[in-house]
Amino acid sequence: MKQSYFDIISNTEIAKNVYKIILCGDTSDITASGQFVNIKLDGLYLRRPISVCDYSLNTLTLIYKVVGKGTQKLSEMKEGKLDILTGLGNGYNLSVSGDAPLLIGGGVGVPPLYNLAKKLIDSGKNVNVILGFNTEDEIFYAKEFSDLGANVTVCTVDGSVGVKGFVFNIFLYVGV
Repeated sequence: MKQSYFDIISNTEIAKNVYKIILCGDTSDITASGQFVNIKLDGLYLRRPISVCDYSLNTLTLIYKVVGKGTQKLSEMKEGKLDILTGLGNGYNLSVSGDAPLLIGGGVGVPPLYNLAKKLIDSGKNVNVILGFNTEDEIFYAKEFSDLGANVTVCTVDGSVGVKGFVFNIFLYVGV
């Protein structure tokens, strides 16, 4: 775990109440897909835990949903520095993935799967992804997963896009 300051590069809404923030700073303590960070926001007592969507040598991408005071405040920040604890959590073990891993995530459970899918595809795996959302206006990153080379199925609870239903029962329908 490391405490670092990250510069805000961009912070944009990508779906209804869902934001993508790109930060620049020391990512050396992020060592595995599936880890998370804790963000300190001025005026708020507790740090906000956010899953890492993607990272590189000095860039960190986080996707978060506005659900309270902290994430609302974060969504309004367009520039400045953030005090972040990095390298939290164990991340995913890629050695147990098999040849055709199935990644399933819904809503804010989608972002930590992105870097995992990227690493699995880079290692030659045939990655299948099921992404679940409540409605069409909440869908994000389906194209980004597809652009990586993943086989993507989208489901919505209301049936407005893709297969109607929840992610936990859709994989039976898809037959992956």
